[in-house]
Amino acid sequence: MPDLREQFGQIDIYLFDQLLRGRIAPGMRILDAGCGSGRNLVYFFREGYELFGVDADPRAIDSVHGLPPSLPAANFRVEPVEQMSFPDAFAEVVLSSAVLHFARDDSHFLAMLRGTWRVLKPGGLLFCRLASTIGMEDRMHRIAGRRFLLPDGSERYLVDEALLLQLTGELGGALADPLKTTVVQNQRCMTTWVVRKNN
Repeated sequence: MPDLREQFGQIDIYLFDQLLRGRIAPGMRILDAGCGSGRNLVYFFREGYELFGVDADPRAIDSVHGLPPSLPAANFRVEPVEQMSFPDAFAEVVLSSAVLHFARDDSHFLAMLRGTWRVLKPGGLLFCRLASTIGMEDRMHRIAGRRFLLPDGSERYLVDEALLLQLTGELGGALADPLKTTVVQNQRCMTTWVVRKNN
C-alpha cells in the first residue's frame, strides 16, 4: 500500500475533497496562485497534471523547482498574484490557499482576487481558502477596515459571508459548494470558498 503522505503530501483536506468529487480531473491545467513550497501540488505532480504557479517569495519557487526534476522552470514564476504574467483564461483550476488574507487593504485584496480570477477559464474552478470572521465575529479586534488582530496574535485581512457572496456575484461566478468555515480552537477561522466561473 502506498504511503499516503508520499502520495498526497500536505494537501489541504478541502482541496482533497474536490479531488474526491471529481471536480479536478487528469488533463486539467492547474495554476497555484501563491503556491508557497508546493504543498498542495505533490499529488498533481505525481499524476502528471499540467502545473503552473506563482509566488512572490523566490525561496518558495526554488522549493517547488526541487519537487519534480522534469517540470519546466518557466511554469513557476516569482510574481505577485495581482501581477501574474500568465494570459487570461489560462487554467481550468486555480488554487488560492492561505494567500488573500495577506492583503494590506481593500484595494490590494481586490487586485489579488481579480488577478487570480483573470487566469481562470470560463467554466473553471477557483478553490480558495482564506481567513475570515465567520464564527468568531466577537473575538476579532479591528485595526482598520478589514484588517484585524486575531486571538492567535496574527494580523490578517478578514472576509465574511456577506462579502464572499457579493464577490461571487460581482465576479460572474457561482458557488460550487456552500461556504465552509473551520474554527481553530477560538484562535482563527479559515473559510473554504469554491467558485465556478460562468461561461
